Parts: sequence; C-alpha cells; structure tokens
Amino acid sequence: MGLLKRLTALILLVVMTWIGLTCWSGWKMYEAALAEMPLTQKVDAVVSQQSFTPLSALPKTYVDAVLAVEDRNFYNHHGISLRSTARALVRNFQEGDVVEGGSTITQQLAKLWYFELDKRYDRKVAELLMAFNIEKNYEKVDILEFYFNSIYFGSGYYTVYDASVGYFGVAPADMNAYQCTLLAGIPNAPSVYSPDVNPDLAEQRRQQVIHCMELYGYIEEGEIE
Repeated sequence: MGLLKRLTALILLVVMTWIGLTCWSGWKMYEAALAEMPLTQKVDAVVSQQSFTPLSALPKTYVDAVLAVEDRNFYNHHGISLRSTARALVRNFQEGDVVEGGSTITQQLAKLWYFELDKRYDRKVAELLMAFNIEKNYEKVDILEFYFNSIYFGSGYYTVYDASVGYFGVAPADMNAYQCTLLAGIPNAPSVYSPDVNPDLAEQRRQQVIHCMELYGYIEEGEIE
C-alpha cells in the first residue's frame, strides 16, 4: 500500500509539474505575441480594411446562425467556455495530441490573430490568455465585428464582405436566409465547405447550421426552409 501511495504521489507530482511548465510556457508565448504586435495594432489593421463590415450591416439570420453553430453562449462567457475546454482537454489527452479545440468565438479570434499555426498545449494556454485580454478590452459587439472581418471563408475570401460578394454577388446586408446559413457553416472547414469546391458538402453543412439554430432556439423548426 505504501508503494501505491508513493507511486500516486509521484504521478501527481509529474502531472502538476507538467501543468506548471505548460502554463509558464503559454504565458511567455502570450507575452511574446503581444510584444511583437500589440492588440490595438491588430484591431486597427482589421478595422481599417476597405471591406470592413460593421455588425449593424449583417443580417440577424447570419449572426444567429454563426452563434448557433460556433458559440451559443457567446454573450454569457468572458472569453472561454470551461465545459468545452474541459471536454477538449480530455479528448486531447486520450488522443495524445491536440485534436479538438473547444474554442469560443473569442478564442478563435485570438488564434487567428496570433497562434493559428501552433497546436501545442502551451499555445492553448496563450490563446486563453489572449481571449481574456480581448474580452477585457472590447465589447461583445466589437469582438463579433473583428471575428466576421478576420475569419477565412475559403476560395480566397478573408472577410464576410468578400465572401458574400464573391459567392453570391451581393453585399452582406442583402444576403437571404439561404445565403446566410450557407456562409455561416463555411469557416469550420473552409477548404471542405467552400461551395466553389464542394457544393454538396456545403449544403450538408448548411443543414447542420439550420439544425443548430432550431436546437438552440434561434428559429422555429422548418422556419428557414
């Protein structure tokens, strides 16, 4: 029994040491990212884009579709979802790699702006810290605007305006319900769900978006169709 206790204590020590080192490395990565490009500069670069689209110019159906499929608790968290993060950590530990993000919209934005190509655990810590920083300094409306004007929609479109005009030939404000729900599903996997590349898969993804909107109460069943 004594051996079992010592082994358990050793395992706990190793785990706690690994967590501490990972958090420290993530903190240093976060600091380095801000030193290279302060958050205010990132925001200025996005807002100054010629194609920048304010939230007020987006159809409610589109915004609701994105929230339903990407982050239904967006207005109720401060940058992270503990439940989603815990679920992702368990699965990543089981797989031995970072295979699931569990990311909120704010975390996705932090990753897009600073940590997109890095999938290590310390990168996840840095992403969480950056998400907290974004939420601390900007309103929810601002964060959604930054997100819609930063995410990739496939086929070379990097803003919601470019994607709307490129795919449908209309400004975002003029998208209909079909176009809104189709566009909302693309950023999950742009190379897969781009209607220019895989129209059938894009439609399947659109149906998933509609299902989420119905499931979480954004629309009544059958309303979009």
